[in-house]
Amino acid sequence: MRPVFSREEAYAGWSRLHGGIDPRSSMWISGWVRIAHTCATPLVRAGVSPSTVTVAGVAVMAAVPLIASAGAAWPMVAMLVILVGAVLDGVDGAIAVRAGKASRWGRVLDPFADRCSDLLLILTLVVLGAPAWLGISLALLTLLLESVRAHAQATGMEGPGVLTWWERPSRVIVASFATATSAIEWGARRSGIDVLPALDGVTLVTIYAIIATVLAVAGLAQLLVAVHSELED
Repeated sequence: MRPVFSREEAYAGWSRLHGGIDPRSSMWISGWVRIAHTCATPLVRAGVSPSTVTVAGVAVMAAVPLIASAGAAWPMVAMLVILVGAVLDGVDGAIAVRAGKASRWGRVLDPFADRCSDLLLILTLVVLGAPAWLGISLALLTLLLESVRAHAQATGMEGPGVLTWWERPSRVIVASFATATSAIEWGARRSGIDVLPALDGVTLVTIYAIIATVLAVAGLAQLLVAVHSELED
């Protein structure tokens, strides 16, 4: 077990867990890897298992729709909780690499936890006012995208196929923006400021849900093209 990893070792470990993708190809991904490994350091020293962090991440995300449902300024708190959950989502993999605890069970638990978190984030949009039918559509598209990827990998595709417009970071960003916007809109109206008089918080959240749905459709199309290209006989 090594509590301290070099930056290059962190990149290499992340790449092994993500189908050989080089995190240095993206400023956002490379930064994310550094943050995850920094946060993982004390947990590795304490002997915390990757599965414990994975479950904790889902538990944190489960609190998001509950907090957001309180209304007023609480969605801003929900946004902060989303960010904590997102960090935990990266930390479990960092612990697995650094502690040498990557396992077959972990490879099953991690995507299961990710899908639970995805659905909880989408539920948050509905709690904040997005139409239920839109939330259901977004959930189905998200699950369909991940199902196509999983089946393609089982058939022989290496890695994620392609990084689409609707990946975990996109889902976290949309939910974070929606919760923050909802709280800011409430605060502005409470102060007598109408930044966008024609748009209330519910309408703004619905717009975010529509954007997310468009990204999900586009992402699914991207993935299908990539899968067809790689697996076509």
